[in-house]
Amino acid sequence: MSDCIFCRIVAGEIPSRKVYEDDEVFAFHDIHPVAPVHFLLIPKRHIASLAECGAADCDILGRMLLLASKLAKEQGLDAGFRTVINTGRGGGQEVFHLHMHVFGGGASLPGF
Repeated sequence: MSDCIFCRIVAGEIPSRKVYEDDEVFAFHDIHPVAPVHFLLIPKRHIASLAECGAADCDILGRMLLLASKLAKEQGLDAGFRTVINTGRGGGQEVFHLHMHVFGGGASLPGF
């Protein structure tokens, strides 16, 4: 989708601080971090939100969760980290391309 900022980041049209990339997933540092380490994991294929996922998306969702743990450790979050997927406007989603926030490394993380 040409108007999706995350699709444009995946395409290289908008620069990012890449953490990881493979054929299906892209990870990059958040431009407005809420913790010393804060990156996003996104599927390269445009999926608007978690609410739009179905059985066909199980593989990519599982892949993203496993990568979250691996990349968090690589980013120095050995003591733990938080993952957040905001879904829909009511859930705080601002960019309508499925994305998982992974953050940590601070004395205190934003609460819920």
